[in-house]
This record gives sequence, C-alpha cells and structure tokens, in this order.
Amino acid sequence: QTVGGHEAQPHSHPYMAYLKIAELGGCGGFLVAPDWVMSAAHCMGNITVILGAHNIQEPEKTQQVRGVLKYHEHPEYDPNTMENDIMLLQASSSVTLNDYIQPIPLPKSGRDLPTGTKCMIAGWGLIDEDRATNKLFETKVSIYSRRKCALFYPHLDSGMICAGSFHELKDSSQGDSGGPLVCNEVAQGIVSFGYNSPPGVYTRISNYLLWIKKVMKK
Repeated sequence: QTVGGHEAQPHSHPYMAYLKIAELGGCGGFLVAPDWVMSAAHCMGNITVILGAHNIQEPEKTQQVRGVLKYHEHPEYDPNTMENDIMLLQASSSVTLNDYIQPIPLPKSGRDLPTGTKCMIAGWGLIDEDRATNKLFETKVSIYSRRKCALFYPHLDSGMICAGSFHELKDSSQGDSGGPLVCNEVAQGIVSFGYNSPPGVYTRISNYLLWIKKVMKK
C-alpha cells in the first residue's frame, strides 16, 4: 500500500483499477476512457482488470471486471533503466460509467509541474513490510524539483517525474505500481520505481501525449 497512508473513502477515486496479474500478483492502473486503462509497462502480464472496487477481496456489487483485448506497452520501455514505463490496455469491452467508475483526465500539455505541487497516490499494495491490505489506501505527496531528484536518481530523464513527502516515509510501496499520481484531479504520473525510499519516481504522462493519442486512435 501506501506507506503512511490511510484508507480511502470508498469509491472516492472512481478511476482506480486493480490489475490482477497471473504471474505477478497485482498492480494499480486507472481508467482513461470507457475501454482504456493506463498502467506501468513493468506490470505487463496476463491481466484481468477490476474497476469500481474498494475491497478487492470482496465480490462488491459495484465491481466491473474486464479482460484485456490488446496490450500496448511503450515500444521503448527499458526494464533496466525503467525508461518509458507506460502501458495502455484496451479492455475486452467498455465499462458502464456510473458513480463508482469514471475515467480521469490526462494532462493537456507537456508542461512540467511546479515544484511543491500537492498530489495524491492511491493503491492496494502493502501498508508496511509484512501487512497487506485489500482496501484502497491513499496518501499525499509533493512534486520534487528535477534537480533535487537527480541527486537520488542520476539517470532521471524527461519521461520521469519525482514526488514524495519531505518529512516522513510516505511513499508509494510495491503494491501501488502502475497507479496514478493525481494532481489537481488530473493523472500526471504513473507509479514506476524508487518506492522503498522517497522520493518515488513516476512516469511523466505529459511526455507521452502523442503516443497515447496514436494508440487510442488505432
């Protein structure tokens, strides 16, 4: 889960998707259109998508489950450097949008987010090293400057953005991989790596707008 996070108000993040992955366990993801889910490329596997969930271990009436019709991993994803860690999944059929399931907007331009921008991450991963949770948790983080983040991660590139909390360990941990970094109600990042010690590194969605447009037009 999110270390230092708290349980989210049920269904307060209606764009959240849980990706059940045969080989890996699970990842986060998020709905960007009725039949499209975005996640991290490192979450690639045999995926079933669950939307409208709060407790992923319960068969909640609000849940809608979809298979994946097509996997679009970024063609230049590099698992060694984690560059271009972004993937689009086309669902087997559109979900029915309602109070529990809604897409989240993507950035409109490629501008960098100002340092200190307040954002939020949510996920179903580990709360701490050994205690897993089935319910959606959330935590607040702030955007780090590129310069400060490069001190932690020298190979930072324009497709990455950093966020964390400045005073305590409140970063996303294992289970949130692929979930969104949400700033002002817009999905600005995808949980990518560095989640064991803040700051965390996120795929910078605004760097990929042309690729996203191209894939979703196919």
